[in-house]
Amino acid sequence: MAAGLPIPQPPTPPALTNAAEELRPLKPPVDIPSGWGWLWWVAAAVALAAAAWWAWRWWQRRRLTAPADTPPPLPAHVEARRRLEAAWQLLGDPEKFTVAVSAALRWYLERRFHLPAPERTTEEFLQDLQRTLVLQPRHKELLADFLTECDLIKFARFEPTEEALRRLHAAALRLVDETSLVEIAPAPAPAAAAPNVSPASPPAA
Repeated sequence: MAAGLPIPQPPTPPALTNAAEELRPLKPPVDIPSGWGWLWWVAAAVALAAAAWWAWRWWQRRRLTAPADTPPPLPAHVEARRRLEAAWQLLGDPEKFTVAVSAALRWYLERRFHLPAPERTTEEFLQDLQRTLVLQPRHKELLADFLTECDLIKFARFEPTEEALRRLHAAALRLVDETSLVEIAPAPAPAAAAPNVSPASPPAA
């Protein structure tokens, strides 16, 4: 036999070949789609959308019920000036103009000095005004003239000139400006009642 040539192997017997094929591992089962898998995906998407919708509704309710960060109210004299400024739009109608100017001043007096001006008639308010100490006598006199002239326009159908209306507006503005810095003294505390001490009984004889 020549050197370098491969040595031929004897053929495998047929019985051994069949045994090796029989010992091979079984193939895993093949999944056959049932056709209903898409239903789970749809259900999951619907559940996710419902959760997102409820979360949005909860956030909306919380936003609406949460206390708003409202700015503090304006000082009484600043708001009164704004109302008096807005009254100029009614200058062409003397009655409406007078009502607006009078309402602005009455609102200011109630807010600034706790005087029940809007709920009282002019006569009742002037009577209360004489008993209060929060306004100086000259301011009381100016206010009495102002309210009396307002009543002439509102109830006596007095037809004022535009100049008279402007004077009325100036009087209201003057009252606001001159009283805006008035210090309101606290109400005096009620005096304590004197103790009821009965006179001592004379010693028995």
